[in-house]
Amino acid sequence: MNTMNDDNKNLSLILACALFLLTVTIPLAAQEGWVATKIGPTGQDLNTVFFLDSKHGWVGGDGGYLSRTDDGGRTWMRQAVDTTAGINDIYFRDKEAGFLLAGNAIFVTRDSGAQWSQARRFLPSEFEGASVELYSVRFPSKKRGWVVGSVSRQDRVIDSILVHTDDGGETWQRQRAPSRLELIHIDFVNDKHGWIVGNGGTILNTRDGGESWTAQNSGTTATIYHIDFRDEKKGWAVGEKGTLLRTVDGGETWTPVVTNVHVTMLSVQFLNDDDGWAIGRAGTILRSEDTGRTWLKQEATTKQNLYALHFNKKIGWAVGGDGTILRYER
Repeated sequence: MNTMNDDNKNLSLILACALFLLTVTIPLAAQEGWVATKIGPTGQDLNTVFFLDSKHGWVGGDGGYLSRTDDGGRTWMRQAVDTTAGINDIYFRDKEAGFLLAGNAIFVTRDSGAQWSQARRFLPSEFEGASVELYSVRFPSKKRGWVVGSVSRQDRVIDSILVHTDDGGETWQRQRAPSRLELIHIDFVNDKHGWIVGNGGTILNTRDGGESWTAQNSGTTATIYHIDFRDEKKGWAVGEKGTLLRTVDGGETWTPVVTNVHVTMLSVQFLNDDDGWAIGRAGTILRSEDTGRTWLKQEATTKQNLYALHFNKKIGWAVGGDGTILRYER
């Protein structure tokens, strides 16, 4: 993990505060389809995007980069966060309370993202010198939330990490998952039913609000990077080497979908039961209009890797390599 001495940390904070007022203006094209532009430092990737509504959104990326928009993406303003680690996920439980994962730390905002403070950091001393990386956070209810990630020693994953909160993110406790492989993404459809995906084709499921987790048979050993469920039955997962899986029975059975795409897919989201999108490396964008049975490749206007996808009603956002951000409007 990245470490800094006090002088470097103070300098980092000064620079971050200086950048707080820096804004980037993006022309929003009226044309239909995905339109690409760039924000943030050159050479740094954007890893996550989240919109509360049509106007208020955030993107996060390498080096602790965090930027927000209050006008639907027309302008972006840099925000200060006390980290130089890559920001892996941003998630808002409601309009006021949001959570951000950066390296081995969980940050929280209680004022609609105006300010972020550290809620929990997982130190190597707690893991016999090993390092923690946190990837995904979700809150199925106001008080209960979950975070997944990995524990590594010398760049080799030695265990998974699954932590939860019962008090809205004030405190976090570790829970043993039925897998020691890297856990990458978590999704809940309600306060009882949730899924986790990760390395080696891992899919874990809970039906009791996270009290217990059981493994599902994904039928693949490919790493699964993202999962999206519409309800307790219908779900989709994407991963390594074009892997795309579909279930209509809550994950009791997973069916592979042939897409003729062989690059790694990194994020998937369905807007309704029929209309879904998936993104991945080399600017790959796929769309389905038949509940994920078939997928068609879309024009992306970029060859950068695309890491995260977020739709808010008719407007979609995708972020990726070298500060790339794409906007889609139907």
